[in-house]
Amino acid sequence: MPSNKSVSDAPILQFTNCRILRSHRLQREDLWVREGKILNPEKLFFDEKGSADIQLDCKDSIIAPGFIDVQINGGFGVDFSLATDDFKSGIDLVSQKILSHGVTSFCPTLVTSPPSVYHQVLPQISIRNGGVHGAGILGAHLEGPFISKEKKGAHPEHCLRTFEEGAFQDLLATYGSLDCVRIVTLAPEMKRSSEVIRELTKRGICVSLGHSVANLSQAEEAVQHGATFITHLFNAMLPFHHRDPGIVGLLTSDKIPAGRRVFYGMISDGIHTNPAALRIAHRAHPKGLVLVTDAIAGMGLAPGRHTLGQQVVEIDGLNTYIAGTKTLSGSVATMDTCVRHFQEATGCSVETALEAASLHPAQLLGIEHKKGTLNYDSDADFLMLNDDLYVQATYIAGASYQRAAFSAQPLLPVTAMPATNSLVLSWWSGESRQICAGGDCQPPA
Repeated sequence: MPSNKSVSDAPILQFTNCRILRSHRLQREDLWVREGKILNPEKLFFDEKGSADIQLDCKDSIIAPGFIDVQINGGFGVDFSLATDDFKSGIDLVSQKILSHGVTSFCPTLVTSPPSVYHQVLPQISIRNGGVHGAGILGAHLEGPFISKEKKGAHPEHCLRTFEEGAFQDLLATYGSLDCVRIVTLAPEMKRSSEVIRELTKRGICVSLGHSVANLSQAEEAVQHGATFITHLFNAMLPFHHRDPGIVGLLTSDKIPAGRRVFYGMISDGIHTNPAALRIAHRAHPKGLVLVTDAIAGMGLAPGRHTLGQQVVEIDGLNTYIAGTKTLSGSVATMDTCVRHFQEATGCSVETALEAASLHPAQLLGIEHKKGTLNYDSDADFLMLNDDLYVQATYIAGASYQRAAFSAQPLLPVTAMPATNSLVLSWWSGESRQICAGGDCQPPA
């Protein structure tokens, strides 16, 4: 059946022989894509009388929504908390490199910094969809400086701030602008924090609780004022205690407003959180778990000294410390590694592990209608994985970027071109380029 081009001249891609993660389970059905969106095949067949221009045999791969990292401080030598002249080229580099690890959208994260850094960096962060330039940017995550001195972790103490009179104006003066901000991490026990939480929430900014000595009552009050997230659960907060579980107690609190869900970030790198703690959190509140990398500039690089904002950090194997101390300072884990470790540590299903890095962060940010799912009309940002959850290919708006075994060089986008009345699909795979025509297309092995 010839394609009906009355709706669009764009080629229609049909991914066959695959298992699609949809509605919380892997389903054996085809995936249809056009113009960067997931297509409803029934509408295509019956309303448009159309069919696929290109068919791709996925060789029984898993197709899952692209990963979303809401806490990433940098990577591949780039530190988002450093105000540099080439900041934009740095963020573009990270956007490209993280594709091979399955991340299709992210929140560049700034740790506690002087106001001058926020004023220089934030205007250079632009919210954008993913594309040829790399993964999409959902907005900045500002982790600090309104956090607890006692639980500062790797944040520089001399840059910490408290809320003074006119607390929200104080926050605005510190950051300079909230135009590109998506998440703010703060300590809810601080005086006047309730006013700030309300104002940020009113502006559609997600408030996260972290680097805090808050007790459970203070955490619950913050949620009642609009907070919806917990920054790297268990880390940089009071440990769980049976008489006052602190922020951790939000996972099973009965004082969460009706219809509200509290989400919590987990650094599943095998360093920050013991597997038993991962299992406890997951079993207590599985639908709120959001995998984050908390990756620093040293991710993807050899061990040695790097930066995390104002601090010098040292990478020792998989451990990252403030230089000369044993204070953990972010991670060097990639998101696909975190997904695999989470699945192995908890024994959860493949579907659950994948949704913790895709659906849940999308729900946290309120973008699940277009990201984090493979529902019809959502953005065609998705991954092809094998059964061990290793990323085989990453797709942004329906364009393919193949993971090369020894190179982070991205693929050229999938292109479709008329050639003697047929469509030609071009794949770029490291050193080799493969051309296939019509319905006989297969991804690179």
